[in-house]
Amino acid sequence: MAKRDFYDILGISKGASAAEIKKAYRKKAIEFHPDKNPDDESAEVKFKEAAEAYEILSDDNKKARYDQYGHQAFENGGGGGGFGGGGMNMDDIFSQFGDIFGGGGGGGGFSGFGGGGGQRRVKGSNLRIRVKLTLEEIANGVEKKIKVKRKVQAQGTTYKTCNTCGGSGQVTRIANTILGRMQTSAPCNVCGGAGQTIDKKPSDADAQGLKVAEETVSIKIPAGVVDGMQLKVSGKGNEAPGNGNGVSGDLLVAIEELEHENLQREGDNLHYDLYVSLPDAVLGTSKEIDTVTGKVRIKVEAGVQSGKILRLRGKGIPSINGYGKGDLLVHVNVWTPKTLSKQQKEFFESMKEDEHFDPKPESSDKSFFEKVKDMFS
Repeated sequence: MAKRDFYDILGISKGASAAEIKKAYRKKAIEFHPDKNPDDESAEVKFKEAAEAYEILSDDNKKARYDQYGHQAFENGGGGGGFGGGGMNMDDIFSQFGDIFGGGGGGGGFSGFGGGGGQRRVKGSNLRIRVKLTLEEIANGVEKKIKVKRKVQAQGTTYKTCNTCGGSGQVTRIANTILGRMQTSAPCNVCGGAGQTIDKKPSDADAQGLKVAEETVSIKIPAGVVDGMQLKVSGKGNEAPGNGNGVSGDLLVAIEELEHENLQREGDNLHYDLYVSLPDAVLGTSKEIDTVTGKVRIKVEAGVQSGKILRLRGKGIPSINGYGKGDLLVHVNVWTPKTLSKQQKEFFESMKEDEHFDPKPESSDKSFFEKVKDMFS
């Protein structure tokens, strides 16, 4: 799905001043704040969208690049746009833009909105891996068993309640904002939001009481995924520190499509270059070709012209959204030999005067551009 325009997200024009951009973001952030919209995933998405828009438009250099190139300025490692790549979570947004609400740096949830006054649940960090798939695996869907090194609770680690936050995982304060006096909260800087500190830990555990363990994770990959797509396996990232207070992070799986020997992918359609000899083009033949479900034999009619496209419907890639399958487009190329024997040359010399070998395009023979147009219709 195409990304929304940053100006539309904040409801401002391109000529908006820095103060107007900040005011618009503050309005959206308050409207869609997670504490104000508990368990509302759509509100959380809009909250993150607004933060991403503000991150770009509040920076003069990034804003200039966005105005010139749009979202493409920050794709493929273009710099900036940290939210779009999944690099920031909610805590990152609060820590970077917490002062937008008037509370100073590092502000966390708005417990005054409700839902923020209880103990903070810590989430373990996410892990990212790359999975290489063949075109056949993409076409049919596949289940992969991947060995993942993730942080887990070290056996023998014991915890005690954090003296600073009293086990809540957060510290609160009263701040004066444009909306009046408001209670804000931030993760405890002593326990990192876990509500607990380590009492004892084994020698192989890190400062958070975690150690690295290898685990085999089963990943079900649906048919139709595309190169660069990211899938999420919930709860298979690093475990959260603390004695059962938090939830594990997620395993983010980036898809890498391997190049096929004979097939080229274009969206849900596949392309195959079929080469036939002059005799086969003149007399007709049948050829065995590759598809993602195995080999099939197709008929090539006598008199086929180079550039002819044969469409095998439904032999492409299934739509990731479940809307049918693409087609396999077979491009016929008549192969002309570069070297001939004396006898062969004499044969073709004699055919030069034969009217059957004179080009006679028929009205049904489409031009190259018409064929390209048909491919995308």
